[in-house]
Amino acid sequence: MPDNQSTGALDDLIGCLKAAVAPFRATLQELHAKYRDVADGKVADYIPELALADPKWFGISVVTVDGQAFDVGDCQQLLSIQSVSKPFVFGMALEDHGREVVLKKVGVEPTGEAFNAIVLDEKSNRPFNPLVNAGAIATADLIPGKDFAERIKRLMATFSGYAGRDVYVDNAIFMSERSTGHRNRAIAHLMLNFGMVSEKVEESLELYFQQCSILVNAHDLAVMGASLANAGVNPITKQRALEREYVKDVLSVMLTCGMYDYAGEWAYRVGLPAKSGVGGGICAVVPGRCGIGIFSPLLDARGNSVRGIKVCEELSDRFGLHAFELGFDGERIEDQFYLRKK
Repeated sequence: MPDNQSTGALDDLIGCLKAAVAPFRATLQELHAKYRDVADGKVADYIPELALADPKWFGISVVTVDGQAFDVGDCQQLLSIQSVSKPFVFGMALEDHGREVVLKKVGVEPTGEAFNAIVLDEKSNRPFNPLVNAGAIATADLIPGKDFAERIKRLMATFSGYAGRDVYVDNAIFMSERSTGHRNRAIAHLMLNFGMVSEKVEESLELYFQQCSILVNAHDLAVMGASLANAGVNPITKQRALEREYVKDVLSVMLTCGMYDYAGEWAYRVGLPAKSGVGGGICAVVPGRCGIGIFSPLLDARGNSVRGIKVCEELSDRFGLHAFELGFDGERIEDQFYLRKK
């Protein structure tokens, strides 16, 4: 049995830890209460299954690089990952083929166009970046494997590695994606014409539709972001999700291209690498510190979560998270919510 002195020391330690995290958890609860009644925007309906989402769903999750989790609201509610999947498949392509091969197939420039625009770079015939549909189809095409089963197995293993748990494809969403994906087929066949994708383009489109139909929740998105924040290592499982040398490639493209045609203003106002999806998810990264996952299916005209953007803007402002402000105030983040290992 522990003596009274050691029990008292343990109680003191627990009390200190609770005191340190309570203010930040209270901040997240405050932001959730502040924005949960925002009714701007609409649920995506161009994919019929997405239209079934409840507009009231709203979850905010933050996971630090040492594995602490702060979850508020509907953080366990499942959503289809949609375009939030794109930077992670870009990371797969980099690991499998290296930078130079990938850059021959897809660029890294912002477009200023809608995410599903049927447009390629006029000089190189490449899609502009891996976070618009054209670029994401091109990177899906780069997933290797002797057959479709092996390719989908690698895809699912990658996302499970980032999330720290087994994840699955929602069949209803996949079939909905597949049956309405004519625009994506047009994009893929345009790229086939220019040699940006292989002859297995139909199989790669199936991979892409399945990729977008993976089910995650806000907490998963935060863990995925924290894995990138932690130099590619999942902070929960301690397993490597992405080779360290490619983390900066993924984060760079997320910062400049991750929020559709709002990316420039996002970089200006929020200043964090991030990716949104029409399922209502946002995954944002504070390098070296934490991942942020938000789910709210009400979208603005560009396809970004309305509540998600408001929360990220306020978190960035309150805690000085902007990439070009972070660190100006020394231990500002650690003082307010991040428990550094002693």
